[in-house]
Amino acid sequence: MPGRDFLQIPGPTNVPDRVLRAMDRPIVDHRGPEFGSFVRGLLPDVARVFGTQRGHVVIFPTSGTGASEAALVNTLAPGDRVLAFDHGHFANQFTRTASNLGMRVEEVPVDWRRPIPADVVQGVLRGDAGRALRAVLVVHNETSTGVRNDIAAIRRAMDAAGSEALLIVDTVSSLASTEFRFDEWRVDVALTGSQKGLMLPPGLGLLCIGPRALAASERGGSPRSFFDWRPVLRENEAGFFPYTPATLTLYGLRAALDMLFEEGLPNVYARHRRLAGAVRAAARAWELDVYCVEEAACSDTLTAVVTPERVDSADVIRTARERFGLSLGGGLGKVKGTLLRIGHLGALNELEVLATIGGVEMALAESGVPVRLGSGAAAAEQALLAREAVTA
Repeated sequence: MPGRDFLQIPGPTNVPDRVLRAMDRPIVDHRGPEFGSFVRGLLPDVARVFGTQRGHVVIFPTSGTGASEAALVNTLAPGDRVLAFDHGHFANQFTRTASNLGMRVEEVPVDWRRPIPADVVQGVLRGDAGRALRAVLVVHNETSTGVRNDIAAIRRAMDAAGSEALLIVDTVSSLASTEFRFDEWRVDVALTGSQKGLMLPPGLGLLCIGPRALAASERGGSPRSFFDWRPVLRENEAGFFPYTPATLTLYGLRAALDMLFEEGLPNVYARHRRLAGAVRAAARAWELDVYCVEEAACSDTLTAVVTPERVDSADVIRTARERFGLSLGGGLGKVKGTLLRIGHLGALNELEVLATIGGVEMALAESGVPVRLGSGAAAAEQALLAREAVTA
């Protein structure tokens, strides 16, 4: 099929040419002084994206899943009690990781279509009479549902309950696309992967570590070797790593950070809000529900659209891919077959979103969904122009 493929899954995202060019270089000496200087300049800029001045950044050559394991094994030991929430596929995966590592997880079921209620968090923690819960695990932006959790409200609930538990947050599909305030929200560990808002190929797991988490890792944690962040922090002081780093991807990270800062992080976040609003406007024009039922909690990086009962979302996805070269995400876990997940994060602009909406619209029509052709694109255009008028 001529023209470029449209990769509009909720990650991995498209890698900008500038980032690809930055990685297209000979292998460097990862023990040499030039690389050490490069890394020492890189890590503080990653910290800026996390929204921290007090946190320490650690980068592992791994996935977001590996980063979540690193967050757990450095701060918690087998047998430690942990609070988590049945709030989506990736929240459940976080729970499974903790359970597989020997932690005792208290998993609280909540409505997948709404953010985790702060009063539920507070109630569970107040009921923890012996203060046995050592950590609270939260996914900032649930990639399987398009629901964003209010981390500030969860921190306030923890404080109101008098909890000393660590707050560990998965930011895989939010960081560098949605504002994250590590210091202000007093997050203890935040983790992400390179393949979404950071506009890189998969392969880097990045963590931001606060003082309480550092202290916990010094006091205990689990048996660990590769994912032990203590030697990484020591080696990073000179700009090096205790393992062979993903050198070329780190040069891509430098280019991606430069792009984010040149646009300005507030503008990056505003762009994602604007594009997300256009996609939701299209869904309303198609008379299809957005899975997240609270507008303020709708994700800025992906929109999960509910397909009609008689239509399997997998059929729409297959049609979009085979007929139009458009890749979309489907439902995961208990919402498999019912959701169409449209990614709109990373290196993306208005015209690319409009093209995506046009492709989704045609795929829906060919799959038997009674949408009026052009309705979604028109609604998205109106939303984009209205937002431009407000900000002009």
